[in-house]
Amino acid sequence: MTNGKRKAEHLQIAISRNVAFQRLSAGFDAYRFVHQALPELDLAQIDLSMELFGKRLSAPIVISPMIGGIPEAQTLNRTLAEAAQQLGLAMGVGSQRCAIEDPRCECSYQLRTVAPDILLFANLGAVQLNYGYGIKECRRAVEMAGADALVLHLNPLQEALQPEGNCNFRGLLAKIASICRQLEVPVVAREVGWGISQEAAQELAEAGVSGIDVAGAGGTSWSRIEGLRGQTHSARNIAAAFAEWGIPTSEAIGLARAGAPALPLIASGGIRTGVDIAKAIVLGADAAGIGLPLLKAARLSAARARAALEELITQLRLTMFCIGAGSIAQLRSTPHLLKKDGVGHGVSDWNGFSARPLPGRQLGKKEAALSARTDA
Repeated sequence: MTNGKRKAEHLQIAISRNVAFQRLSAGFDAYRFVHQALPELDLAQIDLSMELFGKRLSAPIVISPMIGGIPEAQTLNRTLAEAAQQLGLAMGVGSQRCAIEDPRCECSYQLRTVAPDILLFANLGAVQLNYGYGIKECRRAVEMAGADALVLHLNPLQEALQPEGNCNFRGLLAKIASICRQLEVPVVAREVGWGISQEAAQELAEAGVSGIDVAGAGGTSWSRIEGLRGQTHSARNIAAAFAEWGIPTSEAIGLARAGAPALPLIASGGIRTGVDIAKAIVLGADAAGIGLPLLKAARLSAARARAALEELITQLRLTMFCIGAGSIAQLRSTPHLLKKDGVGHGVSDWNGFSARPLPGRQLGKKEAALSARTDA
């Protein structure tokens, strides 16, 4: 099957079928903010801006990598990129493998005419480094998109569930390290929906990646998508066994932060509201990525895509207002997020929620001073 046909199938299934995790959630419902009736803030003066990979964002939101290489992708990507430009957000493009192999596909990734200023991520599958790709292809992906950074996505389960999948992940870490040393822009490692463990985060940090997108479980289940693509009863059964597989996003944030304490983290996978974004940041993320809901909005109209993003921004602003956090730096350090106790894990103090310390990002003195200046 051609790359383009596979992408078209992915898009059609993701848009038209229920491909969400059914039992496993992203985990944000296990946390609750403590409302502050006296926030001592002016809502209009709350500052959501922050810096990520050298670019200033008006809010810590990334439109997650989703699609490219097919005719509909050009319209959808341009619609989302234009909204990102208007609102000052970041965006990633879908895998560019098809454009590396067929230059006629490049137009769906060329977004700088409508989004000249946004933080833009190029995207290739890391496993392709074991199938003939190298620094040349990585540079080409960055150049065709005019990107500020390159995402190398990690998707071993997805590849294994695809009849046409590339499943040789042996020796991949050393090749990622080589790309990190040679490429002129930051390299970000990203899962596609099953999460990054502490061990993987540590190995990636030691290999030289500049950031990690945990892309945890709880949003779109690619196991379900690949199962729906299955041509045989056996293939569908195999995929069904992994329909609830993965590390919930809320847990993946803590694991990745423990493994890579100094790296910028993006939390994606089941992020659906501005409240989720706020929780992700308190738990240790620097920004949050959102995919399928924005793709569905963009298919309706440019206005709906922008409205969906504006809703997220307003929800995040209101969350910060109601917990007394006037900036992203203050949100990161808020004490007003409680975690529900698990069975046998101590005494809870508010309907099962406990104010125990959270696994948020621990900043060193130099980094804390930089963060204070950046978020001021």
